Amino acid sequence: MPLIRRMPKRGFNNARFGTRYLPVNVGDLNRFPEGSRVEESDLRKAGLVNGRADGIKVLGGGELAHKLTVCAHAFSASARKKIEGVGGTCETVKPSAPGK
Repeated sequence: MPLIRRMPKRGFNNARFGTRYLPVNVGDLNRFPEGSRVEESDLRKAGLVNGRADGIKVLGGGELAHKLTVCAHAFSASARKKIEGVGGTCETVKPSAPGK
């Protein structure tokens, strides 16, 4: 058996350096009152976001019924269009420092 076939194959994996987001759909934001500011702490209290990740990403699933100010780490293009289409605003928040 040649030496190259006997040696274990290991290599670089970029998975640990990627950014992991917790998803929230636009339709789930209807539970907040009109005109309110929705932040990460509000989403956690409502039970829409659980666990640890690098940030929160708002996705375009569902429809938004009223105007909100949404603060998240990332937005999909369809989510941004739906939120701003109702008169709301999307604020992008910088991720917190590592280890927090």
